[in-house]
Amino acid sequence: MSRVKELQKSLFGGTTSNARQFGMIFTLVAIVLLFQVLTDGLTLNSGNLISLVSQYSYILILAIGMLMVIVAGHIDLSVGSIAAFVGIVVAKVMQDYSVPWFLAILIGLAVGVLIGTWQGFWVAYVGVPAFIVTLASMMLFRGGNQYIGNADTIPVPEGFRVIGAGFLPEVGPDTGYNNLTLLLGLVVCVAVVVREWKARKTRREMEADVAPMWISAIRVAVPVVVVVFATLQFAGGRIGTSFPISGIILGVLVVIYSFVTRNTAGGRHIYAVGGNARAAELSGVKLRRVNFLVMMNMSVLAALAGMIFVARSAASGPQDGIGWELDAIAAVFIGGAAVSGGLGTISGSIVGGLVMAVLNNGLQLMGVGSDRVQIIKGLVLLLAVALDVYNKKQGRFSVIGSLTRPFRRETPSGPASGTEPDQERGKSPVAG
Repeated sequence: MSRVKELQKSLFGGTTSNARQFGMIFTLVAIVLLFQVLTDGLTLNSGNLISLVSQYSYILILAIGMLMVIVAGHIDLSVGSIAAFVGIVVAKVMQDYSVPWFLAILIGLAVGVLIGTWQGFWVAYVGVPAFIVTLASMMLFRGGNQYIGNADTIPVPEGFRVIGAGFLPEVGPDTGYNNLTLLLGLVVCVAVVVREWKARKTRREMEADVAPMWISAIRVAVPVVVVVFATLQFAGGRIGTSFPISGIILGVLVVIYSFVTRNTAGGRHIYAVGGNARAAELSGVKLRRVNFLVMMNMSVLAALAGMIFVARSAASGPQDGIGWELDAIAAVFIGGAAVSGGLGTISGSIVGGLVMAVLNNGLQLMGVGSDRVQIIKGLVLLLAVALDVYNKKQGRFSVIGSLTRPFRRETPSGPASGTEPDQERGKSPVAG
């Protein structure tokens, strides 16, 4: 048994508990493989993977912003309506005023900033609960979408569609694959190797135990194999398709926001506010500014998600954005965030969103109707969380808790802002 524990420590990073960080990923892999069998290999073919990224990238973008809102202790019900409102505004200015598509994107982001300023003001400076503010905004901007568009569908120009329906272009010699997608996969593989190399170097400098080289080889080989497989699938699709531009946008946002939440004082302050707002304020955190910024950030990302969806659909319509907020919230909670705030990570939310996306996609490939898909998704989410809560109350093994605990914010020296021990003690440490 001791050898097994030592192996777990080496493979998963220092302590046995860190091994649980792969639980959600293993769950996602299991769901993918299950549907791969049930759909006779359709789940992992090139066309379906490309469609999966294109169809759900905007929901995952919303999940990034929603994670920060929920970690700060709030909830945002308006993101779907904001996305639809921005989409109709952008489509309208391009149609009626012949605004170039790249300028229309900037206008859409500016509208998102204005809406975020409006909501952040009510939440941070007036003190109205975010639930009420965003509920009002949901009705306000849903009505605004239908009023501006006259409940009609408005098409968008070809250039604008690139951000939602575009793919990496074909360049270089004919290899039978999309060369830029191959290059993207190579960059990711190099990043995996460099990350492991830097981790080993850091541990040597700290005079800490360094895992044997074969352990590092396994930790590098597994993700590299996955990346290579996915790269070949995306690069080898039908002519004219490759890795979607919307997926590139999502990837960039994941990298940026993961860095912000993990490595900046502002990110730590968000976790501190969600863990214990009063303690954070006494520690010097500017509570109002944090609440204002997380609400504004959510609206900007909702605006971006709305434009990506409109670009993919080639038109903006009155039914856009309906139910998006529920998918984003579900992704965040499945990914390990706590309802009370203070817990959760970007990576966990992305994995949670992918679980919901693969579940939805797999059921559709099996021919299950959209009505039953919604029923199954709702039951899966409810039963999973209910079982987890029951087990926690009984002091038993908590499936979701054990799988998602590593996705909650930790530092190398131990639990940091918003981790379970801090909440039990009523504290919320603030770094920076």
